Amino acid sequence: MTLAAVLALAAVHLFAGKLQLVRPGPRSKWLSAAGGASVAYVFIHLLPELARAQETLEEIAGLEFLERHVYLLALVGLALFYGLEKAAHTSRGSNGEGSRDKAAREVFLLHVSVFFMYNAIVGYLLLNPQRGPASTALFALALGLHFLVNDYALRQHHEDDYHSVGRFVLAGGVLAGWALGMVTRIPETAVAGLLAFLAGGVILNVLKEEVPAQNAARFWPFVGGLAAYSLLLFFT
Repeated sequence: MTLAAVLALAAVHLFAGKLQLVRPGPRSKWLSAAGGASVAYVFIHLLPELARAQETLEEIAGLEFLERHVYLLALVGLALFYGLEKAAHTSRGSNGEGSRDKAAREVFLLHVSVFFMYNAIVGYLLLNPQRGPASTALFALALGLHFLVNDYALRQHHEDDYHSVGRFVLAGGVLAGWALGMVTRIPETAVAGLLAFLAGGVILNVLKEEVPAQNAARFWPFVGGLAAYSLLLFFT
């Protein structure tokens, strides 16, 4: 089941460009709905999972002296992706064609490298033994929708570079994380940290696409996706 899930997630990056909703132009309402579903998963499922991870960390590592440190890692994830987004916008707006191209290439490499690790975390967490089949399917569905949002943003920033190179690197990232999880298991403390980082990244990567007015975000499709996925989580 996890193999099917990870192949589907990799396919999102490989073939999302063929979908009209991630192509340049007016923002699709379905993309906003996908973002809403991703955020719903974070707040209804992933954050409670972080609360349990926090308790696990305190029991295993004796880290009571640093309360809420799992949530600090989520904040780190949010801040990191905010910095990447800021760097991408700055490079696109730099004066001088030559300097802009050089900065864009550097930011592209940084963007792709970080998202490779981000996707590897997703691939690894698919193999979380504490999840049953239904929970794994919901995780894969939510992150697949989230990958659509990420794919759209990366295509907007990097265009041909992303289509010719970046999408293959990101697809490889989720496969690499899954493969790593098949051959080794990392400590529960590290798993909790990965979950926290992922939660912060999902929140920022979705909301940065939905909040700014210049992206022509669709409020009601976003709310619809959020509500529909919330109901799915509650009744599953």
